[in-house]
Amino acid sequence: MKAFGPATCQRRPLLPIAMAKKPDTSARIADNKKAAFDYFFEERFEAGLVLEGWEVKSLREGKVQLTDGYVVVRNGEIFIIGLQIHPLNTASTHISPDKVRTRKLLMHKAEIKRLIGKVDQKGYTLVPINLHWKAGKIKCDIALAKGKAEHDKRDTIKDREGKREVERAMKVHHR
Repeated sequence: MKAFGPATCQRRPLLPIAMAKKPDTSARIADNKKAAFDYFFEERFEAGLVLEGWEVKSLREGKVQLTDGYVVVRNGEIFIIGLQIHPLNTASTHISPDKVRTRKLLMHKAEIKRLIGKVDQKGYTLVPINLHWKAGKIKCDIALAKGKAEHDKRDTIKDREGKREVERAMKVHHR
């Protein structure tokens, strides 16, 4: 018979109580980095996406291109055009996948009306920012954006290169 008590118990390692959490990147499917370079984002919105089964499977594999996509408003509904979801080789034979079809975005009616009012203003457009998973569903972040002028783009490049040089200098200094 085995005795129980403090002498026979094994100690568990202590776990840290609070740790800084990094954002979960596994939920990200695709980013539109070109949009951040070409536009100033005024507001961000999250919309659902109407997809077919083969599209969801392709998105799980990461076979998507978001950079050419843009959002339009038609008859009080919003659609994403130019989002390329490449079909898998193992796609079903009884369907013919169209990789660049127009896909409907799902949002509340009040949000869509608000977006329509803002898009009608001069210089504003809707741009897809990223695709991600949320509670088992695929969501698309879209932004109400205003186009950047050429000098603004040059400033962005200058800032990015300046940050890169500072990081390099810090890296060399710490060695």
